[in-house]
Amino acid sequence: MSRPTAILFLVTEDWYFWSHRLNLARACRDRGWRVTVATRVDRHGEAIVAEGFELVPLGLRRRGRNPVGETAAILEILRLYRRVRPDIVHQVALKPALYGTLAARLAGVPVVVNALAGLGYVFASDEAAARRLRPAVTAAFRLLLDRPGQHVIVQNPDDRRLLVDAGTVGAKRISIIRGSGVDCEHFRPTPEPPGPPVAALVARMLWDKGVGEAVEAADILRRDGAGVRVVLVGRPDPDNPRAVPTQTLRQWNDGGRLEWWGHRDDVAAVWAEAHMAILPTTYGEGLPKCLLEAAACGRPLIATDAPGCRELVEDGVTGLLVPPRDPAALAAAVRRLAEDADLRRQLGAAARRAVVERFSDAVIVGEVMELYDRLLAAAGRVR
Repeated sequence: MSRPTAILFLVTEDWYFWSHRLNLARACRDRGWRVTVATRVDRHGEAIVAEGFELVPLGLRRRGRNPVGETAAILEILRLYRRVRPDIVHQVALKPALYGTLAARLAGVPVVVNALAGLGYVFASDEAAARRLRPAVTAAFRLLLDRPGQHVIVQNPDDRRLLVDAGTVGAKRISIIRGSGVDCEHFRPTPEPPGPPVAALVARMLWDKGVGEAVEAADILRRDGAGVRVVLVGRPDPDNPRAVPTQTLRQWNDGGRLEWWGHRDDVAAVWAEAHMAILPTTYGEGLPKCLLEAAACGRPLIATDAPGCRELVEDGVTGLLVPPRDPAALAAAVRRLAEDADLRRQLGAAARRAVVERFSDAVIVGEVMELYDRLLAAAGRVR
């Protein structure tokens, strides 16, 4: 009797696997596939094992730059791939895509899927470090990702166009699958809470997520007497060079500039306490999960007119789009929704419909499983 199809997920952080890839891994498990999760284990190790997945702790770090350490990380992945002998690996984000694809080639893995949830810091940031890395990453993508048995998933047409036009990935080896799906039963509409309108930014606390713009918009709204509470929900990301220091977040909160609620596990409960979602990001998003979850809860959206956000936020239909790096425009959009409850309900209902029809778990997981089947069939690995 042949062994079951084996899939391995390579993800830098266990929290990211748990929030963004869990339902996909469950679908593979429920098919009878053998599922392995390789990641840095922090908060979700026991829960991942309880799902019936093999968990392999990795030393790979997103911020690592030391050549010796990075070489060791590639060798660690190579040894893992040779031991597990997966039929398909699903690698998430830039570094796993590069390191994992090299290891997969050396280990003879027949099918490699690289999911790029936005092009992130290296491609979106104007910092000198990001500009220095960009040519090398582009060249490595061109060398590694455009080969038989390889496939790239992006979350919006802008990212696909950028990669194809740059000659990084051939058009036949790249697909658009919009986001990682939302559990529309868990994230459900609730009545608006009483009291002053609450505008919530739920994200990692990064400057590139628009945290600074949110603070400046809160200052404008307070000076104008708008009576709006601006709230940040999330923790800093120590492995990201654009993380907002915890001390700064506390100073803003204690000084009354806005509210910082810190990390919250139950995001649906956050949206039950809020009236609208804001995300003035310049990060290089794929399709922001925070906006998808807010929309599933029937909350109107305010986001940057930028790749990824435009996939969900249709201006005047599901929310409002504002220019990047424009706190005054952000404040004006927040005030407009704060003063018009009927508009909030109208946009929020349309946002909920969009998520159910186009971005739910059932839709997204189905699209990925269909891609798996096609790639495995082409590699002769159908069981």
